[in-house]
Amino acid sequence: MKRAILVVSFGTTYEDTRKVTIDAIEKKVKEHFREFEVRRAFTSHGIIKILKNRDNIYIDTPEEALKKLAEEGTEEVLVQPLHIIPGSEYDYINQVVEEYKRENAFKKIVLGRPVIFYHEDYEILIDAIKGKMEREEAVIFMGHGSSHYANACYCCLQNILKAKGYDNVFIGTVEGYPSILDAVTWVRTKDIKKVKLLPLMLVAGDHAKNDMWGEEDSSWKNILKVQGVEVSAWLHGLGEIEEFQYIYIQHIKEALDME
Repeated sequence: MKRAILVVSFGTTYEDTRKVTIDAIEKKVKEHFREFEVRRAFTSHGIIKILKNRDNIYIDTPEEALKKLAEEGTEEVLVQPLHIIPGSEYDYINQVVEEYKRENAFKKIVLGRPVIFYHEDYEILIDAIKGKMEREEAVIFMGHGSSHYANACYCCLQNILKAKGYDNVFIGTVEGYPSILDAVTWVRTKDIKKVKLLPLMLVAGDHAKNDMWGEEDSSWKNILKVQGVEVSAWLHGLGEIEEFQYIYIQHIKEALDME
């Protein structure tokens, strides 16, 4: 029986962070599930286009990857997203998977869950990244943010962090709520003088390198510096943390056991 795991991420145009995050996770998946063919897909059509035009690198969309697997006679497929929250990108993957279910293209096709989905996932995430929060005066994580209702995951994560005693950690987002302005209010209220910025993202791509740590006045670094705050950063994606990588391994195991 031909079986495959399709690892799907938003993608990145930055090779340096891709190698130590997406590539590293895919390698772990191959090591833990040797009986499966492991394939890659990106959900960002913009990133796929840039890589094709700039680097002559061809990455499949989820639809293209599944079509190839079906044509090759693959009978069982597990689609594992590397996204943090079950937002619009996860909905996109789910729609593609449901379409292939309706067409009976495979004997079985299963969709795994992103990092945050069930209540217990929040605590698992916190345990995986706690080493980056401890021994710091204050930490601000930069999440992507979304207009999708799953943006509420960031507020839920904030509440659970507080319940676990991480009063020195704030979750902000680039494109949702809370924003960097909410983070500034938090800094002022607590009279914080020193902050460490970290991406709450799989990769340290454009948002981390520019929106968080860029030289523009609008970067989070410079917005905080104007407030008289000493700012440092961990310019790495969460995908570099081994404990975080194993979240996906566990989600794959659980998805396989469900069927």
